[in-house]
Amino acid sequence: MLAQPAQSLTDFLLGLVVTTLTIRLRRRPWVPRPWVSAFGWAAVAALAGSVHHAVLVRWSRWGSVSWAIISVLVVVAVSYILAGTVVEVLGTGHARTFWLLRSIGLVAYVMLAATGHAGVASMMSCEGLTMASVLALWCWATYRHHPLGWPVLVAIGASGAAGATQALSPGVTHWIDLDPTSTYHLAQVGGMLLLYWALLRGRSEADLSGAPQGEPGTAVQAG
Repeated sequence: MLAQPAQSLTDFLLGLVVTTLTIRLRRRPWVPRPWVSAFGWAAVAALAGSVHHAVLVRWSRWGSVSWAIISVLVVVAVSYILAGTVVEVLGTGHARTFWLLRSIGLVAYVMLAATGHAGVASMMSCEGLTMASVLALWCWATYRHHPLGWPVLVAIGASGAAGATQALSPGVTHWIDLDPTSTYHLAQVGGMLLLYWALLRGRSEADLSGAPQGEPGTAVQAG
């Protein structure tokens, strides 16, 4: 029997949807490869979360270990989101810019760890700084009329709103018979679908038909 049925099943659904989107993105060579990796790692994190909620959460020690691993998977996914953003907004050949922005969250976490505040919560808080860099780049791109600007900002907003549901009181989400974490999983399905749609929107048929068959995102690697 599942330890946390709703959380496990909704995380599995999220992982299944994102896995499908990853496969579909891989079939579109004009989409920078970091986006494919971002979706792929996010799918793995969600599927691992499903196992965590189904089984491992029963034991405090193993639950803590699995949650730490899931957090690392999320960090990798966020790194690729930043890499994809740099490629889309600034173009290829900006590895230095990627690592400069990526180091913000990493340095912040090192400083917290050095002062005795290491842990999963601190790690995820520092990842918020990386996502702030992503948001800033897309705001700048939107200001410069980037065709993917507004769609990506809407997707980021949807994912942010989904994340906020985890802070809700269980009494707020009882009307759909789900806890806040399960509600987050379902809401994040919408966020990932919007991001997938955003990555395809704004690329005209002429652009797609003439897109090179290489990997435009390989100039910026996220690890």
